[in-house]
Amino acid sequence: MTMLSFRVAETEAAEAQRWAKILGVDRSELLREALHRHLVGLRSEQDALVWEESPPTQDELSLAPIADWGPAEDWADWDDATR
Repeated sequence: MTMLSFRVAETEAAEAQRWAKILGVDRSELLREALHRHLVGLRSEQDALVWEESPPTQDELSLAPIADWGPAEDWADWDDATR
């Protein structure tokens, strides 16, 4: 792991500490998770832009109607059939 160090307003530092205490985690863990979630969101936005700039081809879309079929059958209720 790499250590990051940055400055924040005292009110935000206090709020981060308060939330960490409420959630029962270290402040560092809270901040790591917040950074991770933010980066995932940014990557998602970037993926959406790439998708818009390069829409799928007809070949890539050829299987799309199959996705509408959903599961062929729900066998979950057959669990007791062997008992």
